Amino acid sequence: MADLDTREWLLTNGLGSFASGTVSDVRTRTYHGWLFAATNPPSGRTLLISHLEASLEVLGEVVALGTNFWSNRQIEPTGYELLRCFDINPVPKWIWGKDNWQLARQLVMPYGLVGTEEKLGKWGERGEVEQTNAQSQFSHRILIQYRYEGIDAAILRLRLLIADRGFHSQQTASPELQFSQLLGQKQVCLQAINAGHFGTTWHLRWTQGNYQPDAVWYWNYGLPEETQRGLSDREDLYSPGYLSVTLQPGDTVTLEARVGFPDPLAGILTPETFAEAVEADQERLSQIFGWGKQEEGHIERKGEEGKEQLKITPPLLQSLTWQQLLKAGDQFIVYRASIAGPTIIAGYHWFDDWGRDTLIALPGLALVPQRFDLAKGLLRTFGHYCRNGLIPNTFPDVDGEPSYNSIDAALWWIETLGLYLEATQDWQFLAEQFPIVQQIHKAFVGGTRYNIQADATDGLIGWDARSVALTWMDVVIGAEPVTPRCGKPVEINALWYSALCWVSQWAERLSQLQFGEPVRLAKQAQRYAQQAQQVKLSLQKFWNPQLGYLYDTIEPDDRRNFQIRPNAVLALSLHHCGFSPQQGCQILDLATTSLLTPYGLRSLDPGDPEYIGKCAGGPHARDHAYHQGTVWSWLIGPYILAWQRFYPNQPLPFDWQLLLNHFLSDACLGSISEIFDGDPPHTPRGAIAQAWSVAEVIRHIK
Repeated sequence: MADLDTREWLLTNGLGSFASGTVSDVRTRTYHGWLFAATNPPSGRTLLISHLEASLEVLGEVVALGTNFWSNRQIEPTGYELLRCFDINPVPKWIWGKDNWQLARQLVMPYGLVGTEEKLGKWGERGEVEQTNAQSQFSHRILIQYRYEGIDAAILRLRLLIADRGFHSQQTASPELQFSQLLGQKQVCLQAINAGHFGTTWHLRWTQGNYQPDAVWYWNYGLPEETQRGLSDREDLYSPGYLSVTLQPGDTVTLEARVGFPDPLAGILTPETFAEAVEADQERLSQIFGWGKQEEGHIERKGEEGKEQLKITPPLLQSLTWQQLLKAGDQFIVYRASIAGPTIIAGYHWFDDWGRDTLIALPGLALVPQRFDLAKGLLRTFGHYCRNGLIPNTFPDVDGEPSYNSIDAALWWIETLGLYLEATQDWQFLAEQFPIVQQIHKAFVGGTRYNIQADATDGLIGWDARSVALTWMDVVIGAEPVTPRCGKPVEINALWYSALCWVSQWAERLSQLQFGEPVRLAKQAQRYAQQAQQVKLSLQKFWNPQLGYLYDTIEPDDRRNFQIRPNAVLALSLHHCGFSPQQGCQILDLATTSLLTPYGLRSLDPGDPEYIGKCAGGPHARDHAYHQGTVWSWLIGPYILAWQRFYPNQPLPFDWQLLLNHFLSDACLGSISEIFDGDPPHTPRGAIAQAWSVAEVIRHIK
């Protein structure tokens, strides 16, 4: 641990709150702190406690254990030099030490939905929390525990560094920003007052020690990651006081920071509280995923007669790595107060929940782990908000209309609904949702927002709205999309074809099961099948025989975009594929040589003049590079699906190990980054933990 290790860790609570930092315990981002509380789940994320600055006095020698960057680029103090080890499992743990002592610190963020079935990760049948007063059951808190080992007694001093700011901004000291504190028995209640406006109330309590009010500002913390990203990179933190604790060898001190006023019903904070919280979280995950129920070659008793059955599970699926993947996936599943139901955070630290990302991530996060109630709740929620045939890409935090700025979210909803039905055979749910399916079909055929409409001549879906970007390549700088893709995008029409196939099958199925009017449904099924056949024939317009690849877009003036992008691979990966085996193999051969990396697919061929090999620099530079060569790790999933379809007897042409190494020991330990540079060594970039990145690994790794 001699180096300044800035790899990151992440804790979440199922409400959008999080804690995050680095292995060396130095804060490098605006998004590093111990309690970002989602005051309006999963939004309203507010930094309340940044950290505790620790020092230890042993035999008169005072050792500073903290590590801070300052705006003058100095590092002071250098507590990381005394770090002996760090571990992420089951919770982040640091150990500092010298020859005659060592101090361990652990952090845990308990699950935030309390007193309901959600404590075990289960959602109600309708997808929402089944309780009368969900707000009163929200709990945003972090537990911190220190344990001292040594020959002599020691004094641990913990200086509290706090803030009250949105998670995208930094705090700046000013005369208008004040913090009140009310000291009680082993606890202090804190609240910011800024220009007469009251901030979030929260409190800190501890098991032992003496708290000394000692108000002081610490100015000009430096945030080097923000410097590299071309963003504001300095912060002021306020310290209301410090805690002094005399520790004998083997002693612990436990602290809890919690949103709200102290609650007499919360229970007494004890040294055992921390271990109980860790155990409760492990139990919650075990209940969700069934850990420990099946081991490789393990004999289980099944049924009332007690017959023994031998169950063999592939080694990876019982490994610690598999459990860590499932745990990583669970971090993205959160409760949204404005819809009173589950949603999926697209990524940490800075993303909210997005419709497209949620639907793409759903199979890996909900279907593979057999969290079918969760999947059903998500599908029902998004279906409920369908308007003019479009599924929202974002939800508002207060009452109001969601944002419908996506052409493909509705088509992904149908595709994901199909995967859910294949897994569950839940035809009653299909009957319930089929009117929404028909609404989407009608809107896409007849026309809806952004001039989205099926072309009457070929049945393909096109759109034309110049100042927006409606596909997953959605960056807009000013009023100009970087990759506009107006017209007929290839993956949109592949999704449209798959949707028509699903709808035809479902109408036929419902007619057979006597849901609705059988004769009418049978005729509809035939009409949908005919339309699907027309679209399948028209998909050949995307075939570029000279390149052996698919045009990325047929533009409104009928020009073809011949750039080599991963959208062609997406078109091959859907449940219903409209391209021939020969075409599929040719597409995959070129994608393998041009786009495939160990971490996902590039968004553009390196040989293209518009290719940008690094997604670095300020916001403008990063936005330009985002879909112009940057590697997207979630695209490894569609590539695998396509490969297994067209090369079923050949092994995947990449090694999982590099991506697993990234998951286990790179960037954010125990998660997968959003993007990577297109150029080697493929440096991880973007969000440190991305839902669909983790989901696609869960979905496809064996």
